Amino acid sequence: MRVLVVYCHPVPESFCAAIRDVALRVLTAAGHEIRLTDLYAEGFDPVMPRQERQSYNERAPDDPALIPHIDNLKWAEAILFIYPTWWYGLPAMLKGWLDRVWALDVVFRLPPGGKGRITSLMTHVTKVGIITTCGAPLWWSILIGQPGRKTILRGMRALCAKRCRTMFLAHYLMDASSDATRAAFLRKVERKIARF
Repeated sequence: MRVLVVYCHPVPESFCAAIRDVALRVLTAAGHEIRLTDLYAEGFDPVMPRQERQSYNERAPDDPALIPHIDNLKWAEAILFIYPTWWYGLPAMLKGWLDRVWALDVVFRLPPGGKGRITSLMTHVTKVGIITTCGAPLWWSILIGQPGRKTILRGMRALCAKRCRTMFLAHYLMDASSDATRAAFLRKVERKIARF
């Protein structure tokens, strides 16, 4: 399977980097083809410029910096997002990537005349997964509504294959974690990714 791993964390030695490394190792060992998008390392610009926004409903973005990201989306059969949950949602960098790359004529087409349903161009993606860290406890995250999880596993997944399978894994109470809880979570990542 062709797996696009979208990684988003500004600190190279973060726990998210350890998660990324475990995921890449397990996916590689299982024989999957992998492409890694490391948004911070690549210096991705998440800010949508004025002219890009003004033409958003008319055509695909024409910024040359987006071409490799668009190619990766067209290539992928599965997408795995690895990021920290900040203020209950996606880091701004990742949200900006979704805003700029998941665009018209890349992942969807608008109906003629603006009436009717949009057409998905992502039906080749059959699996979408998230591995994240979160400072809040599980119960509080659920009470808040888990907006980051819903953005990807409901909103973005709706553009993927009809029977697209999903996976969600979070290390809650990250700010109070210990070596033992982090090691246990990495073992859980190994098991989940092996089945992904």
